[in-house]
Amino acid sequence: MEMCTLEKRGSVFILTLTGLNEHRLNPALLDSIQSALHRVRSESSSSTALITTAHGKFFSNGYDLAWAKTADTNHRLKLMDSKLRSLIADLISLPVPTIAAVTGHASAAGFILALSHDYVLMRKDRGFLYMSELDIGLPIAAWFVAVIRSKIGSPAARREVLLRAAKLTAEKAAELGVVEAVEGGAEETVAAAVRLGEELVGMRWDGHAYGQIRMAVFADLLSAVRCDEEEESLAVKVASRL
Repeated sequence: MEMCTLEKRGSVFILTLTGLNEHRLNPALLDSIQSALHRVRSESSSSTALITTAHGKFFSNGYDLAWAKTADTNHRLKLMDSKLRSLIADLISLPVPTIAAVTGHASAAGFILALSHDYVLMRKDRGFLYMSELDIGLPIAAWFVAVIRSKIGSPAARREVLLRAAKLTAEKAAELGVVEAVEGGAEETVAAAVRLGEELVGMRWDGHAYGQIRMAVFADLLSAVRCDEEEESLAVKVASRL
């Protein structure tokens, strides 16, 4: 079953999570996305950008907790966390500009996936950004907090996201500086992302230099993403609450 597609439209790669489901981040979907990123890396040039988007109501509704509960929950939670950390590290090191075109709800790990791009564009007429852990009584991974701290500059905005579990509409997210721009619907959001991608491609930056500078800017985040010291204890805590 195809879980995502990768097409090249002019100078821009478009990675689309396919189907009309919630795009829950289980190992199969994470592997599919990472395989697409490997292709982008191998085929990229200094005149390339990447857009990540999704079909349907959801951009991604986070980890596949239903899958985790079917057997050996602790192991499955650790597996999803490990694969997402690897995917985020790949995004941060990718030698091309990256844009998330959020065309539906992005919750918990799905929100983290969107934030890990260089730019986030969001549709106005549907969807919200939401860290759900506080509302459902689950602990939050330290590396999730590191992503939010690196990508959301305002302490007040971080409080809304983490300590109020606010469901941010596109307009509120733009007001708080969480997203770059607000667009009309799904097609308009992807089209705007393509325009931004083409603008960035037009700068003709060296891709290797771009990736190296991004890794330097987010060195602390990369360290947090690659550190799994707390992974086992956190997975146990989460498993005990499912």
